[in-house]
Amino acid sequence: MADLKKLAEEIVGLTLLEAQELKTILKDEYGIEPAAGGAVMMAGPAGGDAGGAEEEKSEFDVILKAAGAQKINVIKEVRAITGLGLKEAKELVEAGGKAVKEGVDKAEAEDIKGKLEAAGAEVELK
Repeated sequence: MADLKKLAEEIVGLTLLEAQELKTILKDEYGIEPAAGGAVMMAGPAGGDAGGAEEEKSEFDVILKAAGAQKINVIKEVRAITGLGLKEAKELVEAGGKAVKEGVDKAEAEDIKGKLEAAGAEVELK
């Protein structure tokens, strides 16, 4: 039990860049992808109905393309949306082209996009 608590504390203490690297390792080496709520779920079997009708997209990634002239306001908004610390939020905003939130529904994605654009950022949904 103590080992699990220690692991949880280490995961919570990761910087944004370390969390992205962890996500990549889990996906590439173990086939595990984070679910929209942040929980970890196993990847499904490959294959499926490749020739089927294209489904309407239900999950979106909110990508911060550029901070714009009001970078401080954008950093504040990113912190409010993500719960990141000041340093991690600043790194995300300055990097540009990074996902602020991944795997959110359309309504939440539009809401986040509106908040970031109101703060002066350039945002796109993927």
